[in-house]
Amino acid sequence: MKLLLNIIFFSSIVLLVFTGNRVLAYSNLSLQQDTTIRRPNSGQTRPQSPLTGSTSTQGKPKDTTASEKVEYKAKDSTVVDKTSEIVYLYGEARVLYQGFELDADYIEFNTKTNLVYARGRTNAKGKYVGRPILKMEGQGTSMADSLRYNIKTGAGTIHGVFSEQEGGFFSGGKAKKQPDDEIHSKGQIYSTCNLPHPHFGIYITKGIVTKNQIITGPVYLEIEDVPLPLGLPFAFFPKPNKKSSGFILPSPGEDFTRGFFLRDGGYYLGLNDFWDAKVLGTIFTRGSYEGSLLSNYIKRYKYTGTINFRYANSRYGSEGSSDFSAQKDFNIIWNHSQNANANPGTNFSASVDAGTSSYNRNTAGGNSYDPNQTAKNTLRSSIAYGKIFGNGITFGSDVSGYQDTQNKSVGITLPNISLAVPTFNPFDSKERLGEQKWYQKITVGYSLQASNSITTTESELFKKESLRKFKNGLNHQIPINMAFNVLTFFNFNTGVSYTERWHFQTIERTYLRVVNSSDQIITDTIPGFKRNNEYNVSMGTSTKIYSTAQFTKFGNFKALRHVMTPSVNFSYRPDFSNVQRGYYKEAKYIDGTSVIGSDGRPLTYSIFEGSLYGGPGAGQNASISFGLDNTVEAKVLTPKDTTGKGERKIPIIQGLSINGNYNFLAKSYKLSTLSFNGRSQFSDKLGVNYFGILDPYQTEDVTANNKTTRQLVDKYTWEAGQLPRLTSFGFSFNYSLNPEALKRRNMNENELRQNASKLGAVTKEQADALAMVSRDPNAFVDFKIPWNFAFDYAFQYTTNREGLNSSVTNTLNFNGDANITPKWKVQFSSGWDFKASTFSYTSLSIYRDLHCWDMSVSWVPFGAYQSYSVDIKVKASVLQDLKLSKRKAYYTRF
Repeated sequence: MKLLLNIIFFSSIVLLVFTGNRVLAYSNLSLQQDTTIRRPNSGQTRPQSPLTGSTSTQGKPKDTTASEKVEYKAKDSTVVDKTSEIVYLYGEARVLYQGFELDADYIEFNTKTNLVYARGRTNAKGKYVGRPILKMEGQGTSMADSLRYNIKTGAGTIHGVFSEQEGGFFSGGKAKKQPDDEIHSKGQIYSTCNLPHPHFGIYITKGIVTKNQIITGPVYLEIEDVPLPLGLPFAFFPKPNKKSSGFILPSPGEDFTRGFFLRDGGYYLGLNDFWDAKVLGTIFTRGSYEGSLLSNYIKRYKYTGTINFRYANSRYGSEGSSDFSAQKDFNIIWNHSQNANANPGTNFSASVDAGTSSYNRNTAGGNSYDPNQTAKNTLRSSIAYGKIFGNGITFGSDVSGYQDTQNKSVGITLPNISLAVPTFNPFDSKERLGEQKWYQKITVGYSLQASNSITTTESELFKKESLRKFKNGLNHQIPINMAFNVLTFFNFNTGVSYTERWHFQTIERTYLRVVNSSDQIITDTIPGFKRNNEYNVSMGTSTKIYSTAQFTKFGNFKALRHVMTPSVNFSYRPDFSNVQRGYYKEAKYIDGTSVIGSDGRPLTYSIFEGSLYGGPGAGQNASISFGLDNTVEAKVLTPKDTTGKGERKIPIIQGLSINGNYNFLAKSYKLSTLSFNGRSQFSDKLGVNYFGILDPYQTEDVTANNKTTRQLVDKYTWEAGQLPRLTSFGFSFNYSLNPEALKRRNMNENELRQNASKLGAVTKEQADALAMVSRDPNAFVDFKIPWNFAFDYAFQYTTNREGLNSSVTNTLNFNGDANITPKWKVQFSSGWDFKASTFSYTSLSIYRDLHCWDMSVSWVPFGAYQSYSVDIKVKASVLQDLKLSKRKAYYTRF
């Protein structure tokens, strides 16, 4: 309805500009010359006058009221005929009246008949130029071949209009406005093609527009001036002056498993300027059906959001047969964001994606037919509120959840609360002068974390028994630190960290002897408040060591710089597992006797085991952690620099770090494994990340019962003259032959997202485009990128600590595109599965730019997601249903 309203009513933009201006602006016009002025080429003399000359001229009527003031000018000349009371404007003529602007090569105004007439002219090359261009305050610009309008009666006629409204263009034909404000239209075309002579359009044979309704004759589709048998014999629509509701026509199609369908038909509700809704439904001939409720809301400068609830009843096979199956699914998506300036210091946001675990699988990813969406095995949701108080204290609260669609497990946190107090100096003074004393450098902070969560299955979630499975508690932390410099070059820090946990459930464990088998453990949950606490002391130091090597005989290679950042930290934590503290209990059999461990001592367990924040660990710890970070840069001369002194730094190693720790109180294996990771950027196109683990202990083979096994020995490898063993190593890199293409593609994606965020509630087409780019960045077609080829590779080797059970994984993905011609683009995406020795998911796309149309071909040639699709459609979203599609989706193959 909105489309036809715009098609028929467009001429009102041009003709109604004078409707509210019934005052005769020129009725009191006083001609400022007593003689008649003619154009020089008319064969008559031109008397000397202030209005003549080679420069632009301008005349003004006598003052009546400010609102009746008319201004006009022309670059060539202005002619005033006092006898006929007509003003002629030649060459780039312009008339301004209130909010009305009219530009044309020729304009004339007749003060007797109150008619204004404007037209263009044909130049020496036979081209029609200088068409009238009309603009009304608050309206867009319109162009026409010619127009005539009576400013007193409000009647007028326009020929060959061309104007843009809401992404569409109106051209050709004739429109006439009657004195009673009724508009008669004939032979006009509506199109999204921006050419004056469009490639296609909806042709309106005739129509009448009144104040409250629109009546049209036959309308039909026209492509390249060829009428097609697609149209309507007549139409009648009400014409409300506000956002209106209306029916949405469904799209027909066929699904191999569910039969023919009518998809996404329903009703649109234009509730108000800030809120709308769509109720859509899909029916299949084999009994399946789907429904959805989509609502967008926005309050400018405040917040914006979208809610989408979807329900599906999928029925496969023939009812009554062995292959029949039925599944009911639902899914709800809610996204809400708050403008950062709406309420500074306070934020509320929501990102909800929840539903049955089989929804994406049974509906082909919500009918997106995207393999990644269909195979999605995790759904996550979060609703969060945060506030920053004036003194820097931050408060946050959120409700979150996740679903694993494979094992149908559900986790919900209801709620999660955090409170943080920024660190402060309790012994410092605001009136202090000079440097801080050592005790004034002491800082204290506080943080609180409280949570209530449950992990269960979909079938058990809403049962009454699940309420008793919630785990809840509070965690308090108070860090006390002091940092200062020692000997100028060393940064020293020391501190104490205190942690206290509050729980509302603990456990009690009872052992049951079983003949010829291991003991059975019975664990009971005991409700009630229990607290535990622990603390640890730490101190550490770090510094930087710089070394530089200068070279004079290595060409452009001039220097090498190495920066090392060593750090050492010591920490101590007492043993809190003493039974007398109440955090641990002795394990008992059901008859009350103690359970003896493998070391001959009574076995103990933590009563906080399995709780939300746990309890103190068993045993004391006194350990040193150490690390070494390395950065290596080379300095080379730049040959292209004309001064001969240009230098460039090349990073060779960026952040190669090695870390480990040593526990003095451990009974064995005091030294941990050594982990390392780093990055090297060899060029603008190639960067490599690498990581690994070194094990410092020896291994030995032990033979028992004619079976040889390998075990770890508490001896260091360097005692045997060997280096630490490499038990894990991996690296990854990506490479683009055209790095500018990657930058531009990222810019396109960001621009699309920014435009969508400015609009607030995105349209379906924008949401689909964002989803496609998110799934496959190569899907964004940009003809300004002539070509690109990029690939990424990852390798990882791992073994256990004994050096056995090694495994190697390889991942290779590549993609690219190329402009075959300025209008043809080919894209591809694939990879190599080293384990299966075959190609991974592969897709090939061809795109053809047809100006206002586009054609796209997508093909997955092999694999589980084998499919193809061919689409020819109008680019503009306002005519999104004007398309021709042929597809065979992987989803319809079973």
